[in-house]
Amino acid sequence: MYDIILAFVTAFSLTFLAIPSIISIARKKRLYDVPGERSAHTEVTPSLGGIAIFAGTIFSIILWTPFSYFDDLQYILCSFIIIFLIGAKDDIDPVSPTKKLAGQVFAAAILVFRAKVSITSFYGVFGIYEIPFWVSVIVSIFVIVLIINAFNLIDGINGLSGSVGSLIALTFGLWFYYTDHMEYAVVASALIGSSIAFLKYNFNPAEIFMGDTGSLLLGLVCAILAIEFIELNNGDDNSWVFKSGPAAAIGVLIIPLFDTLQVFTKRILKGKSPFRPDKTHIHHLCLNIGMSHTQATLLLVAVNLLFIAFVYFFDYLGNMNLISLVILLAVALYTILHFLNRRKMRAITQ
Repeated sequence: MYDIILAFVTAFSLTFLAIPSIISIARKKRLYDVPGERSAHTEVTPSLGGIAIFAGTIFSIILWTPFSYFDDLQYILCSFIIIFLIGAKDDIDPVSPTKKLAGQVFAAAILVFRAKVSITSFYGVFGIYEIPFWVSVIVSIFVIVLIINAFNLIDGINGLSGSVGSLIALTFGLWFYYTDHMEYAVVASALIGSSIAFLKYNFNPAEIFMGDTGSLLLGLVCAILAIEFIELNNGDDNSWVFKSGPAAAIGVLIIPLFDTLQVFTKRILKGKSPFRPDKTHIHHLCLNIGMSHTQATLLLVAVNLLFIAFVYFFDYLGNMNLISLVILLAVALYTILHFLNRRKMRAITQ
């Protein structure tokens, strides 16, 4: 327990103290995020906050993780470094989507082949249980890359990615703590500490953005926590073990996952590249109906918390039933938001 608290305090302190210096350097070197096609901001703002998140998280993990029973930590840290290099390069000098995706696949492959962070069963989803090794590799890499990019996509308004990431890490971290998997509880705690420290400088008016360095790291850590959560829910006689692990993980990650799904679907149906930036994200719809950045962030965090409670209380339904209900509820809430957005647009044009 003390290691978890110390990991949080260490990560929070280092990130909190590092960000003012990063803001100063970014301003001197004119390393700004310039509002573009996807941005919901109107002013240039330093975008290297992810460097502080990375430093606080990785330093805290190395300092407080119990290495004696976390043999694969070195490989996880290697994947962190790969993602950090991709994100930092992209924040300073944009990287092509193809190169960025290749780097993410490389980091995911390290996790799958060396750290054994992989999905080995569908646990009854679509009636499938154990899967062949090659299927496990493909599915695991796909899931990791999907979650990484999902966090990158929701990082469009002040406080959203950091707040949602903190909530997700807290949820998984508490589960790892109560099931005595302290190594992952420490990882989650370190990420929460860094993210909360960053949020102090990221809520309106934002002094700095986390950039790809921060959002990609948030996605990577949450992907690791989600996959380990699924794999460790193996049906043991424990009051904290979920009967519907994959469904619960989807519920915990609902905001980034559903936003990615709806955005990619819209773009593909319009004949556009799914990676082409636009302003059709859920947080943009919230802004369009008159919400501020803070209000939109708080609403989406509350919705994510609602889904976490939903999958917790309805875990007994089984994976397929629970996944179906989660998707139906997400679509229903999105439909309401989309309706309010269209009504607002019609009122403006009349």
